[in-house]
This record gives sequence, C-alpha cells and structure tokens, in this order.
Amino acid sequence: MDFKVIIYGSGEYRQMVELRHRILRAPINITATPEELEEDQKHILIGAFSPEDGHIVGCCFLLHISESIVRLRQMAIDTPYQGKGLGAEIIEYAESIASDLNYKWMYLHARKTAVDFYLKQGYAIEGDYFEEVGIPHIEMRKNIEF
Repeated sequence: MDFKVIIYGSGEYRQMVELRHRILRAPINITATPEELEEDQKHILIGAFSPEDGHIVGCCFLLHISESIVRLRQMAIDTPYQGKGLGAEIIEYAESIASDLNYKWMYLHARKTAVDFYLKQGYAIEGDYFEEVGIPHIEMRKNIEF
C-alpha cells in the first residue's frame, strides 16, 4: 500500500469522502453536511492507496485537540481489505505522523464493534459507552511517544 497525507479538495480527497460515506455513514443512514466536510481542511487527512490502480482503500484523519493530544477520526477500510492488517498499518502511519508533530497522546471514539481492533493496537478504554451518531462508542487512548 501507498500511504500519504491527502490534500483537501483534491481528487484523492474526493475518493476519501466517498469511502468514508460508503463504509461509515451509509450503513447508519447519515450523510456528511457541507459544513462537516469543510472542517476537513483543518485536519491531517490520511489515505492508503492501492499500488495497482491508485484508488483509495483506507483512510482516517487527525484532529488537533491540544499541544499534546490528537484525535483519530473517520477510520474507514474498504470492504475487500478489511481483516487483512491494513487498519493496523494506517494506525501506525497516523501515529508516526502525530508523533513527528510532537503529539504525546492519540485518542478516539471507537464504535463498539471496533473496540477489540483498537485494543490490539495498544489503545486503552477510558470511561463508559456513550451514544454517538446513534450507535454505541467508547473513548480510547494511547501514548504515542516513541
């Protein structure tokens, strides 16, 4: 896979938006608003691209919270690539970028169905389950100082 930071508004960005919609939003019947998508320009947008055809197969973005904390959001892996280690590779790439930017902690809101995946990546559960976009989530955190 080819991992890279995506430029907001680019063709790669449009592929990212479509993947996030298809994997994360369509199954729960929600659509990103133009205002939500406009916020993407403030984030570090990360994509994994197939070396064969250059299409996006996985993505996430990083949201600045404080000088030491960054939040991982909108992690999506295209269906044919799920369960094959790509998610772990994207996390590793995102953590490396965040660490290079001097962040110390990465946190996220994990869907209940993804908790075991994030536990395997070294994330720890914090707090109790809560509802977000109509489904159960839990906050998870990891120290990313390398």
